Amino acid sequence: MADPIEDVVRALARPGRETSDFDLNPGIVLPAGRVLRPAAVLVPLIGGPRGLEVILTKRSSRLKHHPGQIAFPGGKVDETDANGIAAALRETHEEIGLPEDNVEILGTMAPHETVTGFTISPVLGRVRAKFEARAEAGEVDEVFAVPLSHVTDATKFAIERRRWRGEWRRYYVVPYGPYYIWGATARILRALADRMA
Repeated sequence: MADPIEDVVRALARPGRETSDFDLNPGIVLPAGRVLRPAAVLVPLIGGPRGLEVILTKRSSRLKHHPGQIAFPGGKVDETDANGIAAALRETHEEIGLPEDNVEILGTMAPHETVTGFTISPVLGRVRAKFEARAEAGEVDEVFAVPLSHVTDATKFAIERRRWRGEWRRYYVVPYGPYYIWGATARILRALADRMA
């Protein structure tokens, strides 16, 4: 039987492009010379009862940025981090208790720009062995997993809109059960879905 991770590795070998929270909103003019803060997230893939699954978090409602939203584990790249991969692994360990040496790095995707001024580097990694997830108090309310087959199926995505800073803004959503996956997380997953198609 083929290892399902091979489809992901093949997808990462295909060309990709940078994405943005503004992709579906071409009329928004971004300020010239804007300075984006570097961040990195881990897209952790683990074998589960529904096949290969993606581990996600529900962010604390008390956070300044993206409170209560569904997100990949990760965060800002610190000066002490060697690179985005190191930052993603460090933040993931802090947020959900996944040991860094339990992750096999598969590759990275092109950066994603957020409306909050970050440029996020998505890092895909295979979780080698099961681990006990531990949500970081104050930052993460819940750690859960969704089937990779769901979030890489383009037919599961929809485009919705809401008003943001006085303008209508369109964005991708890919709901799963009680989880409303949208914004940057959904956009990154859609980019992966496009590469896996």
